[in-house]
Amino acid sequence: MNRPLLTQTRTGILILTFVAVTAGAVGAFGISALTLGIPTAVLLALLTDGVARPGSGVFYPTMTCGPRDSQKVALTFDDGPDPEVTPAVMDALARYGARATFFSIGRSLNEHPQLARRLVAAGHELGNHSWRHSRLQNLFGAKEHTREIERGEQAIAALIGCRVKPLYRPPIGLKSPQLARVAYRRQLTVVAWSLHSRDTRIADPKRVARRVLEQIRPGDIVLMHDGHDLPGRHRPACPKAVRMILWGLRKKGLQCVTVSELLNLAR
Repeated sequence: MNRPLLTQTRTGILILTFVAVTAGAVGAFGISALTLGIPTAVLLALLTDGVARPGSGVFYPTMTCGPRDSQKVALTFDDGPDPEVTPAVMDALARYGARATFFSIGRSLNEHPQLARRLVAAGHELGNHSWRHSRLQNLFGAKEHTREIERGEQAIAALIGCRVKPLYRPPIGLKSPQLARVAYRRQLTVVAWSLHSRDTRIADPKRVARRVLEQIRPGDIVLMHDGHDLPGRHRPACPKAVRMILWGLRKKGLQCVTVSELLNLAR
């Protein structure tokens, strides 16, 4: 597949803009700390935002929420499936007639195919969360990003029986220019979130649920975790928090749907 031209990527446009602005400033005012320093500081701030903020669109268009004028929200679950936690999460969703999107680790799908098929059969959406969820993935080159994304896609395709390209959420939500190159080539739909439940730091399900219900708005994409990227670890508070969140969403008149439904994407 052909590489995208520099001007076809947001990173390339950003660099060309920086060069043009800097050249214009130097041409108009001469070389100085201001004419060189200000454009450089702005460029570094934008690059830092692109790397450090999951919802940033500096490197690549990233979906963070759906329409704010609807009564729909999307619960998303990362790092699963987990045989101890994911079934209880599905039971909670089924009790309230809710659908969700599970950004699953490819190798975990391979390890628990029956659980993954149950997710699909229940009407939930499987998203690609890479093959192995390396915490260093943001430092990978384009070749390794491609391998992680492709293997994750293949794991999902083996379960759903078709080649529909799944939504993609990079590990920890972080992006880089190298990932953006691959995303442009593969025309990925990259999804972050607008509300983090903080369930990776908060062990009390009541606190997790309270945080979500106090902040949630129509159109929000909520980040939760039904699995863990480290072997042998689990997120036992997740199912209890989900039950309380779904009860609260019902009281607020908010419907829980998949991300593709929320964004009106044809899947």
